[in-house]
Amino acid sequence: MKRVWLEAEDAIAFHAEQIAQFGGQPGIRDRGLLESALGRPRHRAAYETPTLFELAAAYAFGIARNHPFLDGNKRTALVCAFTFLELNGWEVRAPEADAVIAFLALADGSMSEKDMAAWLKRHSRRPV
Repeated sequence: MKRVWLEAEDAIAFHAEQIAQFGGQPGIRDRGLLESALGRPRHRAAYETPTLFELAAAYAFGIARNHPFLDGNKRTALVCAFTFLELNGWEVRAPEADAVIAFLALADGSMSEKDMAAWLKRHSRRPV
């Protein structure tokens, strides 16, 4: 299956949009941590047979837990995960409050990457 991947420039643009819209300190704290976060899904795909939801969760986990940006990591993690799924034929349909709770839980460690993949699958559908 041919996948559309996110690049560092995508995540940086998503981060800038989130900071412009909701506030916070702009900028990258550590480019290496960003590259590591964005490499997680590709690494999994190279050595395993993950679902698209598991790959989206890997993006989310990597960004939310690595904290590559000065601020807005959870917001950027959400946008990256949702966008990756959209680029690959899925649409996430979750109430905003539920998404916020899920991504806060992912960031603080009370939700695992596996549970995030299940959450994404539960809240996704193919566009009509």
